Amino acid sequence: MAQNQTAAETLTGAVQGAVLHPGRSADPTSASQNEGTADRAGESAAAGSNKPDAESMDTVEATDNAGPVQTESRQRTLRLMLRQCDRVLLMDFDLLAMNDWPDNFSVATARRSRDLWMFSALVAAIIFLSGLTGFVPAWFAGGGFGAFVIILLLGIPAVRRIYTSTPSYLDLLIKRQRMMRDARKHAEHLEGKEGLIWQCARMADFNPALKNTRFSSLLRLSEQKGLPRALSQRQHIRIYLIYLLEAEKAYGRVQAAFFEGNQNAIDRGWQKAAAEPEDRT
Repeated sequence: MAQNQTAAETLTGAVQGAVLHPGRSADPTSASQNEGTADRAGESAAAGSNKPDAESMDTVEATDNAGPVQTESRQRTLRLMLRQCDRVLLMDFDLLAMNDWPDNFSVATARRSRDLWMFSALVAAIIFLSGLTGFVPAWFAGGGFGAFVIILLLGIPAVRRIYTSTPSYLDLLIKRQRMMRDARKHAEHLEGKEGLIWQCARMADFNPALKNTRFSSLLRLSEQKGLPRALSQRQHIRIYLIYLLEAEKAYGRVQAAFFEGNQNAIDRGWQKAAAEPEDRT
């Protein structure tokens, strides 16, 4: 229990531009020098516009310059990523989002109604008992007994639903507990025996959001196979859901890169380098 509480507490845990300074006036140049400078500037601009960015260079290096051995190794790595994180596709968004979670205002209002009901029942009971001792008239004590019985009946859920549809304080607490239990059971199903999200962390190169430090405690608990027990509050479930959504994005990009690499290997005649997805039983 102490370990679970510690894990839960752990979870609840510009570049400035260059400044140009004035300098001396440019030296006069001849017309031929101006033309040569303009030609060189035009060639540089054309070369700059055709220069690929860093991501394009990585793609070219991974596809065009890589040999069959490197391509096969890359495809096996991508296939392993997909295999280890494929359970992210089983995520139930509605179950983890808990959109019907009773808010604090509703719970506080229901608590005040509960307190008023208990106070009214207590006053009616005191009046009835006072009549038994002779402090109040019998007819007044009888009225208190009748009021006490009616107040008790209004507290029964079956009778309460007849005159109001507003959930009681107990109903809201039970609903919260049920939603938390369902969310934790779903997280336990997703994590499995080996843990899920710490294996999805290998796809961080395809989605840098997975490297955010706020997910570090989740990853550690997932690797230790104790994450579902530590999800004791709603904010823990929300952070877990956010990571799953980011992992789902990364999974789609890894899958696209995997099939693209297979197609490039087939086009080059490297049949052995084209890794096929593993059969799922």
